[in-house]
Amino acid sequence: MTYRIPPRSGTAFALEKGQRLTVIDPEGEQVADLAAFSAADPREAISNGRTIDYASKLFFTTGDLIYSNRSSVMFEIVHDDVGRHDFLLTPCSAEMFRKLYGEDEPHRGCFGNLAAALEPYGIQPDQIPVAFNVFMNVPVDGKTGEIRVDPPLSKPGDTFTIEAKMDLIVGLTACSAGQSNNFTYKPIDYRIE
Repeated sequence: MTYRIPPRSGTAFALEKGQRLTVIDPEGEQVADLAAFSAADPREAISNGRTIDYASKLFFTTGDLIYSNRSSVMFEIVHDDVGRHDFLLTPCSAEMFRKLYGEDEPHRGCFGNLAAALEPYGIQPDQIPVAFNVFMNVPVDGKTGEIRVDPPLSKPGDTFTIEAKMDLIVGLTACSAGQSNNFTYKPIDYRIE
């Protein structure tokens, strides 16, 4: 069964060890922030720092392992139509919209959507880490280290699949930041197998 996350919203669910989660971009050029926590102890969470350390690279695709803050493998990327995702930038938030875009009444962003979706699992906002930003296109200048956010490379129907290597609690969004999705807010689909 395929589920839909409406534009600028999020959800959370359990993903058991061995299950696969497929994230689908139904319309193209849409980002999905993916946060993961150990179901056994949600203080153990996805870690961009550990993952980058162990892989010695910034961009992850099929065959790569994603680690927790305790150096455990949380999941493996088993299929990737796009090959470009971001694991540097934190989920967009109301504060980000105020500081970067000057919005007086900002959207709560992916951070707020993740916080609301994860609350029933006992996960507090301060526990939300840097998410794995599926389909997000963040080029890094090799000389200066400068980054920019470009439109996603995903096309309608492109997919990204992970396999859980432990029992997880997953938060997933349809990103709310205009810069991340070429200023068109679209849904994200997903399925669990």
